[in-house]
Amino acid sequence: MQLTHELPEGYFFFRSCAPGAVSVVDRELRTSFLLAPDRIVEHWPVKVAAEFDVAAAESVAALAPEVVLLGTGETQVFPPREALAALLRRRIGVEVMTNSAACRTYNLLAGEGRRVVAAIMLPPPPGAAA
Repeated sequence: MQLTHELPEGYFFFRSCAPGAVSVVDRELRTSFLLAPDRIVEHWPVKVAAEFDVAAAESVAALAPEVVLLGTGETQVFPPREALAALLRRRIGVEVMTNSAACRTYNLLAGEGRRVVAAIMLPPPPGAAA
């Protein structure tokens, strides 16, 4: 899915989202990552929703977001509630959705100047070494 949208200069945005790969600005990423308006955290170790634990929630919270968009791949899968609760206790909003929905929503919120973080989970392709 192509996600072209004119955005103000100075922050990262999603260009496209496809199964197994996401483009941020003009760079294709194939491993899980975190995206905030001012930075990309590559090689985030969470590949599937079941791996999103309290430690992973803390790594996301360290980026000081207002809201976190958890992209769980091609289908919406809720992570363990303890991890979600860790964000909510810090008064950080959290939404769980597919990667494509997270990419679209991130672009809208970032375009409004909101402090949003997209946590995009990209599992390795079948047969690939984890």
